Amino acid sequence: MLLVTILLPCLNEAETLEICIKKCLQSLSKYPGQGEVVVSDNGSTDGSQMIATQNGVRVISVTQKGYGAALIAGINASNSKYIIMGDADDSYDLSNLDSFIDSLESGNELVMGNRFKGGISPGAMPWLHKYIGNPVLSWLGRLFFKVPIGDFHCGLRAFNRESILKLDLKCSGMEFASEIVVKSAINGLRIAEVPTNLKPDGRSRKSHLRTWRDGWRHLIFLLTASPRWLFFYPSLFLGTLSVLGISLILPGPFNLLNLQLDLNSYFVFIGLFLVSIQILLFGILSRIFSSYWGLTPKSDSVKKFEKIFNLEKGILVGLLLVFLSILISFWIFRHWDGNSLQRIDFATSLRFTGLVLLLFGSGSQILFASFFAVMLQNKSYNK
Repeated sequence: MLLVTILLPCLNEAETLEICIKKCLQSLSKYPGQGEVVVSDNGSTDGSQMIATQNGVRVISVTQKGYGAALIAGINASNSKYIIMGDADDSYDLSNLDSFIDSLESGNELVMGNRFKGGISPGAMPWLHKYIGNPVLSWLGRLFFKVPIGDFHCGLRAFNRESILKLDLKCSGMEFASEIVVKSAINGLRIAEVPTNLKPDGRSRKSHLRTWRDGWRHLIFLLTASPRWLFFYPSLFLGTLSVLGISLILPGPFNLLNLQLDLNSYFVFIGLFLVSIQILLFGILSRIFSSYWGLTPKSDSVKKFEKIFNLEKGILVGLLLVFLSILISFWIFRHWDGNSLQRIDFATSLRFTGLVLLLFGSGSQILFASFFAVMLQNKSYNK
């Protein structure tokens, strides 16, 4: 097995590929016989494959389109302990990669370049990426996953091949850059970063990166990989707000400064509470799904939840809430004489009707979500 593979994803990079390969070979000259350069070609039509072959490096052809697809294929095809991936546009200094290899040799499993620490030359990065896109997405990544990385989307990074293969990376597009960091953090890999310089690339054409499309994909991946921020916190906010509103209005009209909150507001808060329950259940189900199907490791929080809550308890809670809603409904019907309610005013009856909707809706959702949770876990009822 070789020590290191320098992996270059390539799609029509004829203008800059040769200089990048020469810089990679220069870097590997410090490790004679221990390294290789692999060009993972994603369907180039400008002769990039021939350029790579003429420079004596290995070329693999990847039919599935996408930045991530090219890298995943290259990782699988490599034959080294470590992999350093970099762009083939000559924007990174590929002639000196010692800091990445040294960091891996010290025990780190993923080593990220940080362009903000190493220096970004004028014109090397669009201002929207430099001051908004990268900082915001990197901040969200640190917030969601507690990983001390300042540049989530640096194209120059290195990793232990065996450790990364265990992550079962799947993203075929640009969001692969986020996936590898997020899954490494979730699975407890040792992550470090080194300063990296970025200069304007050497291409005459536009970058393959599409600012809004790829930025949106990165954001969606960060959210879907973090059920806590996508589901639980919004559910907590809506649930707290709605319970507070229902509690204040249930006894009667509530005056808030110059506003009077009454039945209209009451039913709005009930609707918000039902939405919060639905979001919470989506969060629980998504966490169970990702744990049992290997998308994320089975965390302690999931294990604790399973001890507290199971199918039988879910059915019990759901049926109890539905039963309470039926009792309140009967209480209301007892005052119905066929034309109107007796000994209970209209506003009070609507408040109790709202409680019926809240209890019945919540109970029904919990009841059926409990069955769905068992299906996601791929377990039979009597296991």
